[in-house]
Amino acid sequence: MELQRIDEGLWRWTTPHPDWRPAEPDSVDDWGREVGSVLVNAADATVLIDPLVPDDGWETLDAHVARWGFPVVVLTTIPWHERSRDAAVDRWSARTAGPGDDLPAGVELRPVEAAGESMVWLPAHRTLVPGDRLLGDADGGLRTCPESWLRSLPTPLDHAGLVLALRPLLELPVRRVLVSHGSPVLEDGRAAIARALRDG
Repeated sequence: MELQRIDEGLWRWTTPHPDWRPAEPDSVDDWGREVGSVLVNAADATVLIDPLVPDDGWETLDAHVARWGFPVVVLTTIPWHERSRDAAVDRWSARTAGPGDDLPAGVELRPVEAAGESMVWLPAHRTLVPGDRLLGDADGGLRTCPESWLRSLPTPLDHAGLVLALRPLLELPVRRVLVSHGSPVLEDGRAAIARALRDG
């Protein structure tokens, strides 16, 4: 597993998801085999966001955790991104955190309650880490998730409702968007979000 350095104290890696199967376009199972995870050196913690760790990746993360020397905190943006969360908690005696909990310094959660997700905002990096509601598109930008992904919510949401729920993100000075599915946007993230909300 290779950590891609995004910025000082910020990394992303991808790995094949073991549950991936080919699926019909825009169906609830239509997501790419490679999924992204994020690591942040906060001032008081090593933060893992939606970690999916392959068998050969644990030692890489062990070394990083040891070098930084702070407790590990695991954040999960959306319920089905539990991935390697429990294994990480066990391995490093880590804690999990969500809305309303004490968060590591410089890490904020941006709940999108209608969409069942809490995105992670890293102000110092001007970086947004969404779960499933914003995805990388084929042109290096962003798109909203298929409407089929919203049907399992307690109150089902349509595309227009999702756009409305995500609109407050445009208030953030986003430079980067480190998506879980697809390629990350490393520049002009706010403009990419605006286009995704406009174009669907």
